[in-house]
Amino acid sequence: MAEPTFSVCVYCGSRPGDNAAYAQAAQAVGQWIGAHNGQLVYGGGRSGLMGTVAEATRLAGGRVVGVIPQALVDKELANRQCDELHIVQTMHERKAMMAERSDAFLALPGGIGTFEELFEVWTWRQLGYHDKPLGLLNVAGYYDGLLGFLQTSVASGFMGEWQMGLLHASTDTEALLRTLVQDSGPDQAPVPLRSVI
Repeated sequence: MAEPTFSVCVYCGSRPGDNAAYAQAAQAVGQWIGAHNGQLVYGGGRSGLMGTVAEATRLAGGRVVGVIPQALVDKELANRQCDELHIVQTMHERKAMMAERSDAFLALPGGIGTFEELFEVWTWRQLGYHDKPLGLLNVAGYYDGLLGFLQTSVASGFMGEWQMGLLHASTDTEALLRTLVQDSGPDQAPVPLRSVI
């Protein structure tokens, strides 16, 4: 396997959700990463959307790095097929390692864990702790309510438009991934982004 050209951290549910579109999107993300010689960094589980994106990446020829706390190894069914599986002690260690190993961040549908991870790296970005791009894949309208609430926060004076501008939200999987890895065309390899964490 060639050295990955870029590394994307994907946050998503350890459950599949109740709409087949969620798993289809996770599969499309993994296939795109693998087909473009990329590396997936994710939570290390093999259930739900986490397992779907990891398996799709692996089958498409991409590299898979999983990071999972010991306490969740059994609960989230640690994926032993990862190219690298790091078992850490705390969620803090998990999130720090995932951030360090990634060039960009992408959130798919998920629950409070996914929300927390996305908001943390978004907060880090606004504070200048990193300059890595952030994406939100809005599958089947899943994040419509959240995006609407975020605009309410802007309108109410608690956020600025510049903060919203740090988050690339899209319904188009390929376009969003291309944006995140700064891929300038189908015939060119994605450009790795500078890691500053």
